[in-house]
Amino acid sequence: MKQYFINTWEGLWTVLVGMKITFKHLFDPAVTIQYPDVKPTMPERARNRLFVNMDDCIGCDQCARACPVNCISIETLKSTPDDTPGETSQGKKKALWVTKFDIDIAKCCFCSLCVYPCPTECIEMTKVYEFSEFERNDLIYKFAVLTPEEITDKTQKYDEFQAAKEAEKLAAAKAKAEKAKQDAAKKADDNPDKKAE
Repeated sequence: MKQYFINTWEGLWTVLVGMKITFKHLFDPAVTIQYPDVKPTMPERARNRLFVNMDDCIGCDQCARACPVNCISIETLKSTPDDTPGETSQGKKKALWVTKFDIDIAKCCFCSLCVYPCPTECIEMTKVYEFSEFERNDLIYKFAVLTPEEITDKTQKYDEFQAAKEAEKLAAAKAKAEKAKQDAAKKADDNPDKKAE
């Protein structure tokens, strides 16, 4: 009978020792926040979702080259002298149209290596950390502002500009060759003695 009470006491004591931490924190104020309604404040240098200010992007591709996981995809198109993309907010002239600027946030490792090499500081980490989606393709953020029609138009303008430039080069080369031919003929006419020899 004595052993029965000892076993009961030891079992109760073991539960009390195990529940010591629970009883200790039972009446402490809660430290968790009501997440959907109250959101935590992010530190100043938190690395979260990327944002690209396309008004400042010059299409230099340095961010894509710096990315260790190749989650940034950029395509550009050269501008023509009569159709330029304008200037950045810092006054730097743009020479390229950015036709595609996609960031696959599912591949992004949030290392922030793409932010530092940007000469115009157009790519930055934001404080937005919620970006779960139902579809995988919704995690590819498209920042380019040109429509497909504008891209086609600008491609056609550039092709026409290049064709005109090539035609101008050919005409200049032809004129130069014609002038050289005339100069050679004139020189031959001026020196009849050499011609006779």
